[in-house]
Amino acid sequence: MSDNIGVVLGIDVGGSTTKITGFLPDGTLLPPIFVRATDPLTSLYGALGKFTDVNDISLDDISRIMVTGVGSTYITKPLYGMQCTNVPEFRCIGLGGLYISGLERAIVVSMGTGTAMTYTIKGEEPTYLGGTGVGGGTLSGLSKLLLGMDNISHVAELAKEGSLSKVDLTIRDITSRDRMSVLPEHMTAANFGKVSDLAGKPDIALGIINMVFETVGMFAVFAARNHELKDIVLTGNLTTVPQAAAIFANMGKMFGMNFILPENSRYGTVIGAALAGIVG
Repeated sequence: MSDNIGVVLGIDVGGSTTKITGFLPDGTLLPPIFVRATDPLTSLYGALGKFTDVNDISLDDISRIMVTGVGSTYITKPLYGMQCTNVPEFRCIGLGGLYISGLERAIVVSMGTGTAMTYTIKGEEPTYLGGTGVGGGTLSGLSKLLLGMDNISHVAELAKEGSLSKVDLTIRDITSRDRMSVLPEHMTAANFGKVSDLAGKPDIALGIINMVFETVGMFAVFAARNHELKDIVLTGNLTTVPQAAAIFANMGKMFGMNFILPENSRYGTVIGAALAGIVG
């Protein structure tokens, strides 16, 4: 901790949602929360008001406010008289991912509307590795087109009854058993490469979720191999999708990687923003 006295807040401002958390002077992490609203500023003020009320914090208790996210550009004036410091989102992703995982070195993946990745070593600045446009926006958009629904939690609930055998082409489907390749027979050869006429909405829902997570997972595997490590920390809203744990665990076994879904994975970026106000 630095010599600053007071609570250090981190705020991640999205288009219509805001996440907020903070560290007490003794280093204790306050429970993160998020607020939805129709616009970034409304969401921001709502989140700050709710957070200070829930944690019994007054404005005088706050020493620094660190902001990040696409909506942070809307913050052009002091917040209740307090100046806000903007922190690059990729720095927040790396700092937060290492903190919630307890690791010294890892690939940190942030799965939001799209997906971003950093290579982070404790005590050093995170390195932005790039990412992919495949993420929550893809899941929502394809679900709207194919299923007539775009609420990700509803899609995930529907997918619980689905089967990938009616949607995805696997190694087993294209290789004879007596000549089975060194690849696992259940490995996906082509997402949506075997869509059956009998495939129902639950099967398609699971297929969309699986395609998004497998795409993100492979990008992360390539990044990890390039940096000669096996630890991949998953953060962001998509980590709360119930199917995430099983899909990434399966990929970890196939490729010898350690996909980690830490506690507070959804809040990795905003925790990183608050940490930036401590480590400087």
